[in-house]
Amino acid sequence: MVGMGPGIGLAVAKRFGREGFRVAALARSSANLEGCRKELAAQGMETHAFVTDAGDPASLAATFAEVRAALGDPSVLVYNAAVLHMATASALDPAQLANDFQVNVTGALASAQQVLPAMRAAQRGTLLFTGGGLALDPFPQFASLAIGKAGIRSLAFSLAKELEADGIHAATVTVCGMVKPGTRYDPDLIAEEYWKLHTQPAGSWEREMVFR
Repeated sequence: MVGMGPGIGLAVAKRFGREGFRVAALARSSANLEGCRKELAAQGMETHAFVTDAGDPASLAATFAEVRAALGDPSVLVYNAAVLHMATASALDPAQLANDFQVNVTGALASAQQVLPAMRAAQRGTLLFTGGGLALDPFPQFASLAIGKAGIRSLAFSLAKELEADGIHAATVTVCGMVKPGTRYDPDLIAEEYWKLHTQPAGSWEREMVFR
């Protein structure tokens, strides 16, 4: 899980943890990581926390090496990292967009490339990316995130088409609302979509779940 934190990251980790998965939790914030690790451990789920920078491919490469050493090769990758800066497209600093893109899209690509060699060798694996409704209908004040979510959607689709013949399922969950417990966009409800995608049989793989 790249981008572990309260919300979708923790909910998805719990959902897979209930099925017996060991969780490698990656995030920049050590405080968030430790809080999530303790919550998962309290439910009997084995979780290993790794501090990393999702916007730095070199940091990700080093961290995935630690993950492999501790847990072996991942069979599922969930990329949930994102950064949000409010600005309209006409006012958006190009340097800010480039920095945001590193986390919102480039980190997803770099993470996938870290797990794909082993998945290809095994002829199986799942890549799941947290998308957003802004990819389908941008909101002016969130131009950078909208561009990022459009990018990660295209990345997921590109990987899905490339990797299907290798037995690897790539897909995105496009969340079209504000995530909040107790609402239609409760993270536990959204987490079920990740599990549904992971458990779809070959031949029936979907590339996107749109959660409205």
